[in-house]
Amino acid sequence: MAIYVTGDTHGIDDFCKIHIFAGEHPELTLADTLLICGDCGVAWSDDTFITNLKEYKNLPFTIAFVDGNHENFDMLESFPVITWNGGKAHKIADNVFHLIRGEIFEIEGNRVFAFGGATSTDKNDRTTDVSWWERELPSYGDYDNALDNLERYGFEVDYIITHSCDEKALYYPALRNVGKAQVVFPENRMLSNFEEMVKYKHWYFGHYHKDANVTDKKTVLLNQIIKLGDVVTKEGEKND
Repeated sequence: MAIYVTGDTHGIDDFCKIHIFAGEHPELTLADTLLICGDCGVAWSDDTFITNLKEYKNLPFTIAFVDGNHENFDMLESFPVITWNGGKAHKIADNVFHLIRGEIFEIEGNRVFAFGGATSTDKNDRTTDVSWWERELPSYGDYDNALDNLERYGFEVDYIITHSCDEKALYYPALRNVGKAQVVFPENRMLSNFEEMVKYKHWYFGHYHKDANVTDKKTVLLNQIIKLGDVVTKEGEKND
């Protein structure tokens, strides 16, 4: 049983990498898990949901994702909340789960802390509660939930999975020239608190449309799919 992690999929717009990955790993089953670092977008609109979900449901392994800023939060929150591997999640399908902010999941002996959310830099071009939701930003309630769960684990986990990153990460060379990394948003400041208080092995995030090792303990992902605990082997970024 294995755990993998990757970056944004945006519904089926950036889903090809997962199709390729599934074809390259026919040995994987529902006991194996692929973590997506936000902007999954499987639940985006009534028009696209059935088509999107079919692609994810047909995968031979389990999908678990934190939310990003390109999600339909009304749809996400309409799914039942269950306990999945010790933490709370929205069950979208038998093999598709949305990891609720601030929850800690025990997957194959690994403690995984999940905290989604980020600021949309294009929100002025979108429509409130149709293509943009204010709940994209983590709330104080999310933060309090995280603190409660982290305290139960002595503020020590194995891995952190987020969509955005802490403020310090923005100043490293890997993100220095990325457009949306040039502004410090509220979630960056909030995530900085976890950097200061939580002991962890590695932190993975998406959002910045790039594959790179930001530090020896932080990796930003987009196209690469790697085993949890590994780092990217070749840096790259999306052109659009």
